[in-house]
Amino acid sequence: MDPLHGKTLQYIVEKLVAYFGFDTLAELIPINCFKSNPSIKSSLTFLRKTPWARKKVEDLYVKFQDRIEK
Repeated sequence: MDPLHGKTLQYIVEKLVAYFGFDTLAELIPINCFKSNPSIKSSLTFLRKTPWARKKVEDLYVKFQDRIEK
């Protein structure tokens, strides 16, 4: 079963930010949308245009999904 099935990118980013915060997220995935003046909206805009970065975010979500969803 696909762990991302039915989950939007916005849902995934919001869950990661709630769990890790932008500072830790920027350490785990060092991309500017998490480091420089981060927001959910700007992160989504960047991730939707950048497949490799989106994959990193989705992979991180899958890795920590059990802890994030508790």
